Amino acid sequence: MLLCVFLAFSCAVPAFCAQAQSSFGAYDHVLIIGIDGAGRFIKDADTPNFDRIFSSGAVNYTARTEVPTDSGPNWGSILTGVSYFKHRIHNGNSGENERSSDTAFPSVFTYARRAFPDAELASFVNWNNINYGIIEKDIGVTKVHISSDESLTDAICAFFDEGNAPALFFVQMDEVDAAGHAYGSASEEYFNAIRQADDRLGRIYDAAERNGLIENGLFIVVADHGHKIKGGHGRFSMRETNTTVAAAGKTVVCAGTLDNQTRDRDVAAAVLYALGIERPENFTARIPANLFTDVKGEKRPILKDPTDWLISSFMWLVTLSTAWI
Repeated sequence: MLLCVFLAFSCAVPAFCAQAQSSFGAYDHVLIIGIDGAGRFIKDADTPNFDRIFSSGAVNYTARTEVPTDSGPNWGSILTGVSYFKHRIHNGNSGENERSSDTAFPSVFTYARRAFPDAELASFVNWNNINYGIIEKDIGVTKVHISSDESLTDAICAFFDEGNAPALFFVQMDEVDAAGHAYGSASEEYFNAIRQADDRLGRIYDAAERNGLIENGLFIVVADHGHKIKGGHGRFSMRETNTTVAAAGKTVVCAGTLDNQTRDRDVAAAVLYALGIERPENFTARIPANLFTDVKGEKRPILKDPTDWLISSFMWLVTLSTAWI
């Protein structure tokens, strides 16, 4: 009888929850879906696609952003694995200066290109500063810029349906951020924008799945910052500095909660680990606990960037005083 009960329970657990293999190099594809401006508020909206994708994945809705809580500093850190004080990418210079791969703090796309010279790499964005001023110009990345999230999603689905299978794929949707600026993060318009982003997220996931990119793929959703109640961002209130990081894949902890030291820049460490690329010495991104089944969680290498540690620690104390703003 006990054996029957055990077998029945074992069969009921999803197969990908039971995997215990190494995550290092376990994935052929990493897909990062960025939802600009959504912050922590995905958990408060009606998001059936996010919920189904990450029901057996690992999520943190209070991961910390970079300060200032703007798009340039945060997409910069998400893609380079270092703090804003290192990469120094902001909204202004990311729209003015194209980056090349010989920069001191290149993006994960450069590391992927060095490891896989023939791999397909692609980035589809609404905010073109990412393709222009963050992802390097000389490494053979397919770059698409479309100033409409709906049209961008159509193009992504068509890209997959045409047989493209990128090893590293990045998406940035922008219209949640626009709604946050216009209406604030407590508005119905803002939550409607998150619901629309969730619909597009589901379409992208389904297109990736029907084209064979999910079985051996790590699927990540990350937001760069949130918004104040009345709209806007750039400072250090709780509503701006708390953000969502979520991952799903065959070696991701089933229904895991990423540890409370998670920062949005940690996406970069997860990307390289999943693809089997050794982490650069300059990274201050780390793999949180409860992300991969074979990694218990790493300490933040604060001595590599003491400026970030000192300032971010002070700013977090300030942030705690703004919990209800």
